[in-house]
Amino acid sequence: MNQHHEELARVFLNGDEDEALDMSRQLLRKYSKAHFYESIVTPAMYYIGELWQQNKISVADEHLATAICDFVLSKLESDSEPKPAKKQKKNKAILFGVEEEQHYIGLKMVAETFKDHGWRVRYLGPNLPLEHSLIQIEKYKPEVIGVSAALTYRLPTIRKLIDHFMELEWKPLVLVGGRMARKFDLKEFEADRVMVIKGISDLNQWFNEGRVGVINETS
Repeated sequence: MNQHHEELARVFLNGDEDEALDMSRQLLRKYSKAHFYESIVTPAMYYIGELWQQNKISVADEHLATAICDFVLSKLESDSEPKPAKKQKKNKAILFGVEEEQHYIGLKMVAETFKDHGWRVRYLGPNLPLEHSLIQIEKYKPEVIGVSAALTYRLPTIRKLIDHFMELEWKPLVLVGGRMARKFDLKEFEADRVMVIKGISDLNQWFNEGRVGVINETS
């Protein structure tokens, strides 16, 4: 097993944007974007979180690493080839972190994955109260609503959101993800219009299975 995620975590913690970007670009020349996101960036950020929990780094260190990771992801997105307008799909997605949820790096990677598949995406960031998310959702009417949380005590909020989303007249698909989806069994949330996404590979499998057509038939 390679240790790329620990190496990348160290670079993030060093706070050198250029070094982090250069390393990330090198890794993307060797691995697919999906592998880079799921098997390198995600465990790198989890590793940084573990270091903070063990008091081996400070809160400031963790925030610096997150900012460097955010910078890298944004620069890599700008590196991507623009999609030809004629290939753009009509499907729309809205993605956000639930209220009081501050983690957002995973959401950014999910947003980029949707864009890579030609979707129009509104990424609303972390810590979005229910009433504000509903305003944007009603305006945009996305086929997919993605919500993310890291900790299990957000589960009641997730359940409340799902209940509201199930009442929307155009019947969007709800994707539930974040660290909690990787660490815990959330089968109780799954339904005809609710999917638990444990990682980028799950999302890519959904795209590859052609499930988008199912959304179009029911919306």
